[in-house]
Amino acid sequence: MDWAPHVTVATVIERDNQFLLVHEYDSFRQQMVYNQPAGHWDEGETLQQAAIRETREETAWQVALTHWLGLYSYLAPSNGYMYLRVAFVGNALEYLATPLDDGIQEAVWLDYAAILEKHHAGELRSPLVLKVIDDYRSGRRLSLDSLYEHTPL
Repeated sequence: MDWAPHVTVATVIERDNQFLLVHEYDSFRQQMVYNQPAGHWDEGETLQQAAIRETREETAWQVALTHWLGLYSYLAPSNGYMYLRVAFVGNALEYLATPLDDGIQEAVWLDYAAILEKHHAGELRSPLVLKVIDDYRSGRRLSLDSLYEHTPL
């Protein structure tokens, strides 16, 4: 069996001391959970394009990326998949009022205390949700130009 991690992108969007999250259905756990706007990196796009697209599709917010936070790996006990998450930081630019992806109930703005409550209640999609926010809150920021993405002509 060939091993290949599932590459995902996620964005941390903060506004007025609140973070943009999605309330979505986790089909493996069969329950509603909270997650950053996140999703799979599709063929033919850069990681940055994927992060902007996934945020728009899951929250209806158009965003501009400002930094990236790093790479995060997670072995999901629910399905045995290894995920490699590339986390970005961005600013909310415009709410587009478009339909959200299947499985997304709503996009919500939550403060850190509410996110901690969701974490303690087991309502976050994975430990990566809190880890990425904690790294953001600690001041971690990496320049977007430090993430090299070769795109053929």
